[in-house]
Amino acid sequence: MRLPITLSEIGPRISAGAFILNSGLGKRGADEGTAAGLHGFASGTYPFLKDVDPQQFARALAYGEIAVGTALLTPFVPTAVAGAALTAFSGGLLGLYLNTPGMRKPGSLAPTQEGLTVAKDVWLLGIGVGLLTRGTVDREPRRVRKAAKTLARANRTAVRAARRAG
Repeated sequence: MRLPITLSEIGPRISAGAFILNSGLGKRGADEGTAAGLHGFASGTYPFLKDVDPQQFARALAYGEIAVGTALLTPFVPTAVAGAALTAFSGGLLGLYLNTPGMRKPGSLAPTQEGLTVAKDVWLLGIGVGLLTRGTVDREPRRVRKAAKTLARANRTAVRAARRAG
């Protein structure tokens, strides 16, 4: 049985997966102050989170990061699925960067000193989009080639059967 990933996908999946998994594991036991800080930062950008308990938010964030990191590190998870999870996760992080006051220089996408820690996560979005693309668009020719081989084999078998019968 072949794995649903290729050699070229291993490096990006390991680097992003290990980074995110480690982050999630570190947040599992967040104290009240840390949870309140994480919640305050996120709910300032995403108002629907204001009604969520900070401890519950920190726990959900931790387990979400653990799930995304694990999906990236597990070779049996198809690349398109892992890429979609990473793209969604990193899109949320970049939403924080783009919509939180003080993260960017006025009138620019360039980060301020405070925004640098979140802006660097753009590499996660790049990996996510790359994996998503690789797992969907770039795989189509492989499927077509495989179907063509299967059809050619079936045709050879049919020709042999026809020769024996005739």
